[in-house]
Amino acid sequence: MATLFIALIHHPVLNRNGRIVTSAVTSLDLHDIARSSRTYGVRAFYVVHPIAEQREFAASVIAHWNEGYGRAFDHRRREALGLVRIVATLDEAMADAESICGARPLVIHTSARTSDGTGYDELRARLEAPGAPPAMILLGTGFGLAPEVARQADIELAAIQGQSDYNHLSVRAAASVILDRLRGR
Repeated sequence: MATLFIALIHHPVLNRNGRIVTSAVTSLDLHDIARSSRTYGVRAFYVVHPIAEQREFAASVIAHWNEGYGRAFDHRRREALGLVRIVATLDEAMADAESICGARPLVIHTSARTSDGTGYDELRARLEAPGAPPAMILLGTGFGLAPEVARQADIELAAIQGQSDYNHLSVRAAASVILDRLRGR
């Protein structure tokens, strides 16, 4: 089974008007994606943000659970947040994942707007195949990854489709659905 990584990208991402922006780190994304990552066997969860103050904020959230009040409150959350690695760029995340596995991860792009990407069953089979390379799932904040990031992907994953034409999940909800489809029992 492939070693799996998650990268939550905050720049460059799109805003509602399709303009490239930098989004803010939210503590809910950190907590929830870390918990999903731990549940589904993700090796590391990268929080990618170019602004030092935002990386410091992310580090302070994690420190609260490792050293502050949260340390005595919930060891399971601390265990999940132990997967978080805070980096300035996707290149840093890729280099770190490669150093862990000894091979460049297969890069998987996700988007609510993907019309015909690789299906979940197909990708799951590929990731479960003997000798499968490591893989990194890119998750975009805001209104999704900027095209320049999406072009770096080796695979474009099909969009999550619900029962209606409404398709605007939070990134943390999408991460959970994707991980369950790729790694759930």
